[in-house]
Amino acid sequence: MRKRAKDEEARGVPLPHDVRVLTHGQAQAFYNRMGARQDWQAFYEAKATQNLIAHGSFATAQAVFEFGCGTGAFAERLLTAHLSPEAQYVAVDSSATMIRLAQARLARFGSRVEVQQTDGSFPFDAPSGLYDRFVSTYVADLLSASDIAEVLSEAHRLLRPEGLLCLVSLTPGPMWFSRLVTGLWTGIHRLTPSLVGGCRPLELQALLSASGWQLVSVNIVTAFGIPSEIVVAKPQP
Repeated sequence: MRKRAKDEEARGVPLPHDVRVLTHGQAQAFYNRMGARQDWQAFYEAKATQNLIAHGSFATAQAVFEFGCGTGAFAERLLTAHLSPEAQYVAVDSSATMIRLAQARLARFGSRVEVQQTDGSFPFDAPSGLYDRFVSTYVADLLSASDIAEVLSEAHRLLRPEGLLCLVSLTPGPMWFSRLVTGLWTGIHRLTPSLVGGCRPLELQALLSASGWQLVSVNIVTAFGIPSEIVVAKPQP
């Protein structure tokens, strides 16, 4: 069992007890320091988020909830070109710096957008069944297994029956070079999670299948050797 656990950890599978992650306070402090530099990650994130837009049917969404909005870059992208002019958007993050940046970035959308700071706890202060889309990009790979389970539970609560869960995460590489990159990434994370922003490769498809979600689309894209998994899923009754 110990060998199997080590093998799974090396492939990026989140283990409830064996994977060390940043605490909520440590993650909050890290991203407070990181600030606008987070947007530099677009060199590998943009290709994956474009894939999410292509499969997330955002044109039909009237209410979107984003968990871990960062600087508001993805929200701005959706609101500018992919959501209807009537769509409402709620974005939350635990970092005060990210909230400040997101509020400034999204101010031009007026009352359509609400940006809220959270303390990292669940549930969120929002009514059940209110949203068409629950979005989170490059956040699940920062969380512990128990926190991921709570986020998925909250997404299920917040989504309407016909709503969609839209996730992007780092993932183990499909090809030899990307596997080398994610293997190194996982090794660094194992030793010092803060050196990689607390993030490590995950297998979202396996997580969602085990949590009772109906998968709509699953894609893996690689940019500059860094692979990302893009998953769209429906809540099961």
